[in-house]
Amino acid sequence: MKEKKPRLLVILGPTASGKSRLAMEIAGALDGEIVSSDSLQVYRHLDIGTAKPPPEERARTPHHIVDILEPDEEFNAGTFRREASSVIESLAAAGKKIIVAGGTYLYVKALLSGLIEGLPADRGLRAALGKERAEHGPEYLYRRLASIDPESASKIHPRDYVRTERALEVYELTGQKMSLLQSLHEFGVRDYDYVKIGINVQREELRRRIDARVDGMISAGLVDEVRRLRAVGYGPGLKPMQSIGYKEINAYLDGEIDLERAVELIKRDTKRFAKRQMTWLRADKEIHWLDIPDGMEKVLEIAEVLFRGE
Repeated sequence: MKEKKPRLLVILGPTASGKSRLAMEIAGALDGEIVSSDSLQVYRHLDIGTAKPPPEERARTPHHIVDILEPDEEFNAGTFRREASSVIESLAAAGKKIIVAGGTYLYVKALLSGLIEGLPADRGLRAALGKERAEHGPEYLYRRLASIDPESASKIHPRDYVRTERALEVYELTGQKMSLLQSLHEFGVRDYDYVKIGINVQREELRRRIDARVDGMISAGLVDEVRRLRAVGYGPGLKPMQSIGYKEINAYLDGEIDLERAVELIKRDTKRFAKRQMTWLRADKEIHWLDIPDGMEKVLEIAEVLFRGE
């Protein structure tokens, strides 16, 4: 008899939409546990700027893949997929109800669909690769790909910079060679039975929530949090310290901008990020969009049906 696949309730939505709160409410109502799909909450000491649930809330509702790394350690979609798969396997074996929630849509796609399937372009990375191509020529990038992933390079013409840069992008985003990922034959195969719930928030309400969240982070001590990180050696050049919120406060501490401007930039960049998130999410036809809190009963109903295996 074929073993049943683990069942996942996946909570999605733009930043500040209330994913974490909804996930905790569902977990509390159904005695479930949360698998975080957030690329920054994996880091210890980055608490306020990542909107990490406080320890007392995580004590009531177990969260996984939170506070597992130091800020100077590497983490990517491939690492997340391995970590999350291991956690989900353990939780499913223990009969736990599993809720996946977090703001990194790429991680959710990697977990549910494989590491290449639906992998969105990283505009910053593509711009950097394009700049290198303009300075050194397409063969320069091709030689780099050949040293990393000779099998993929062997199938690409040395001047085909589009495919070359895509292969390099996949490697940078996932930590895995494209040739290896393609050889796994995992695309289109569902490892889990899942339902995706999207939190629908009106544009102006979301903008208001983002403003309030950023103001709350400043009041809660985001500047001091960044100071402490720098004091123990986690400088502004680290990848997590270049994320929204930390980047602007680092600029303030370096005297490049004043605090008022830093707050303005955090709010602006967070709103732009939320808009990009919604673009990605709206393209995902598997998502069931619900208004929260009005749709809370509907979410519970969907979750109960899912976990009963119907």
